[in-house]
Amino acid sequence: MRATSQGKNPDRFLTTRRGIYMYVRRVPKLAVDLDPRAPAIRVSLGTRDLAMARIKRDAYEEADNELWGAYLRDDDRSRAGARYRAAVARARALGFTYRPAADLVASETGDQIMARLDALSASAPKSMDATAVMGLEDRPRARLSEAFELYLSEIAASEIAGKSTTQRRNWTKVRRRAVANFISVAGDKYFDEIDREDALKLYRYWREKIAPAEGPVQRSASSGNKDIGCLRTIWRSYQRYQGIPADQNPFDNLSFRDKTVVQRPPFSVEWLEGHILAPGALAGLNEEARHIVQILIETGARPSEICNLVADQIHLDHAVPHIAIAPRADREDPREIKTTSSIRLVPLTGIALAAMRLHPNGFPRYKNREETLSQTLNKYFRTNSLFPTPKHKIYSIRHAFEDRMKNAGLDTELRMMIMGHAIDRPKYGSGGSLEWKRQELEKIALRFDHACL
Repeated sequence: MRATSQGKNPDRFLTTRRGIYMYVRRVPKLAVDLDPRAPAIRVSLGTRDLAMARIKRDAYEEADNELWGAYLRDDDRSRAGARYRAAVARARALGFTYRPAADLVASETGDQIMARLDALSASAPKSMDATAVMGLEDRPRARLSEAFELYLSEIAASEIAGKSTTQRRNWTKVRRRAVANFISVAGDKYFDEIDREDALKLYRYWREKIAPAEGPVQRSASSGNKDIGCLRTIWRSYQRYQGIPADQNPFDNLSFRDKTVVQRPPFSVEWLEGHILAPGALAGLNEEARHIVQILIETGARPSEICNLVADQIHLDHAVPHIAIAPRADREDPREIKTTSSIRLVPLTGIALAAMRLHPNGFPRYKNREETLSQTLNKYFRTNSLFPTPKHKIYSIRHAFEDRMKNAGLDTELRMMIMGHAIDRPKYGSGGSLEWKRQELEKIALRFDHACL
């Protein structure tokens, strides 16, 4: 079996010698002058089993990709980080957990250390394997601010890949705020120096805002919990990325109990029909914003779910007109949905159907601009006295829809499916036909005058 170029071939870079699999790979031209193993790498994988050879090959492949990437970068810090990750991968390929030399001596028995030496002897390694097995590559040091930039650009890349521009901006903003708050109270420390006392400094910073000894409460518990939760995740992810055990997270078991959760009050049916759906009540809004409100009233959807609909999610010619609330997989225009349970089909009834027919391609003015939509609607409703109380917000429309379904005696699971709430039981079947869902929702459809469109 001959080594192949990297691609889909499951046996790339594998060949055999006397029945033993070997990892054989040419050093890329751009790295030939930098890699002492050039022009080619030949490493015995010490196994006759193809499945095991592939696993070990993957580790060596990962290590070499990291190393060559580092050679081609001018940044000394990124080179050091890549060399360390390459050493971690090589140690794994040889069947060991990478430990820096000092940790190895302190934590492993003599027999375990001898096993490492025996593995080196058996494989006739070059210096790179010796560095990996004996922990001779120092862990790279980075300050929190530097580690966070790596987290954004590389470690969390897959997590944000499916987010829209707005979602990515908001996701990043929350985490950047958490890092900035930590640095303001504990300093921009080297990542490996962050300890429990530093985490407690952030905790105490938020405690003074959430439960001050004197004076009014400044912030909600959820704000503090977000900061601590973000740092907990960043710390764990960065340590794992560097191949360091992440079982002693300094941010673990720190949180605030939120006793001030605000439940937005719903609109009553009388208020919806008599004020919001009254002819002329929404006339001062632009057409897209006005019709989004009307669709919200009869779907219970989140405003962001409606304003980000695109043409292939709007099914007006179907036997049961409906919208498909789902993520967008378009690489040029991706978008995530809040949770898996939020992916759903919602029949269009009443004024929602009438309004949606006017926008078969969606709402370009507010696509990826849900924050602008929210500000526009809340300001208009306040200015025109369309909120019954100061506690009401646009989101109260969603709460009103759920209450209307409940008061009409609609099936509990139907309500949860329409709202996009998780159902805590195994899922069987399709959850009911669209026709049945439409018939049920028509029971709560509100009266409206087409003049209000």
